[in-house]
Amino acid sequence: MRKLIIFTFMATFGFVLTSPAFAGNDPSIKGKQREGIQREMTNFIVKSQLDGHFLHYDPVSGELKKLKLDKLHDGIVKKGNFFVSCADFTDVKGKKYDLDFMVIEKNGKHHVVQTLVHAVEGKKRPYQVEK
Repeated sequence: MRKLIIFTFMATFGFVLTSPAFAGNDPSIKGKQREGIQREMTNFIVKSQLDGHFLHYDPVSGELKKLKLDKLHDGIVKKGNFFVSCADFTDVKGKKYDLDFMVIEKNGKHHVVQTLVHAVEGKKRPYQVEK
């Protein structure tokens, strides 16, 4: 059933995995671990949609953003206790957002615990996730 949901999502929204678009990629994160992280990101995006938009509250602008997925990046890095990977989105006005997904692994399962705006219109927004 999960595969059907992911396939339907990919077909409906033009979901594309891309390679080196992410700023970093840890080659030691591979196989089932890499697949689990990206599967959880996809599931999180699907579950967080309302009326076909991924909802993300941006505390800097103070607005709830309604976003459409453009692409999920292939790169994954480890930052402190989190795995971090990102995805590109476009808001309803055409503004481009790069969101980072913070993913933890617990008991062999992956969980998105936070999404952060990494960049808006290509301008990076700094944040700290390492100890």
